[in-house]
Amino acid sequence: MATMSQNLFKCLIFMALFVTTISSRPVTIGEEMDSIWYDAHATFYGDMSGRDTMQGACGYGDLIQQGYGLETAALSTALFKNGSTCGACFEIMCVNDPKWCIRNAGTIKITGTNFCPPNYTKPSGNWCNPPLVHFDLAMPMFVKLAPMRAGIIPVKFRRIHCNKRGGVKFEIKGNPYWSLVLVYNVGGAGNVVNVKIKGSRTGWIQMTRNWGQKWQIGSVLRGQSLSFQVTTGDGKTLQFENVAPANWQFGQNFEAKTNFF
Repeated sequence: MATMSQNLFKCLIFMALFVTTISSRPVTIGEEMDSIWYDAHATFYGDMSGRDTMQGACGYGDLIQQGYGLETAALSTALFKNGSTCGACFEIMCVNDPKWCIRNAGTIKITGTNFCPPNYTKPSGNWCNPPLVHFDLAMPMFVKLAPMRAGIIPVKFRRIHCNKRGGVKFEIKGNPYWSLVLVYNVGGAGNVVNVKIKGSRTGWIQMTRNWGQKWQIGSVLRGQSLSFQVTTGDGKTLQFENVAPANWQFGQNFEAKTNFF
């Protein structure tokens, strides 16, 4: 029979192994919303007009019209995750650089709307090469943290909830046999990881990611009202019934009555 001291020793060994296992688990930065501030760097692209930040690898168009404004950034490979992080929101602050960080600047809040591509021919000095975590901000956002001449600054960031006005929006493009739907103005986690579509004469049909936040389906859905089932990065799913009426046309945008919070 084991003595009390032997049982205590076994318990301590088990706890030590448990803590070691937990601490060795990989942390996927920016994948989930939490209160932890992570280290990164930030630069800017374009000018104060923000024209160069429109369009981009997430599939969005005119960011002003779509409600994102210039509070945006292109994400490095480590954050972009092949487009699955498009639409996610981040809070960023300049740190540990008294020469360039604007004193008492506080934080900025941005949405990931583009991709900062790596340059493997330039292994050093390219801040978007993996595994580096980097934000290429719209210039109007960068200068809230540091003067333009700083060029690049160290920052801390965390993933936050997205607050959006109105409902989730859907832009439908394509042809009679193939539809491409951009899902945008998404609140809550902000990034969409799964979409299903249903016509008034069909059941739910799984859509696949085409690129960024554009989702595709190879089914004939003209002449049917359309409903959508959307899942965000935090696992929440909402169903949006009859978002588009039966007489919808390609090139139109439709807004649901609800959003993620």
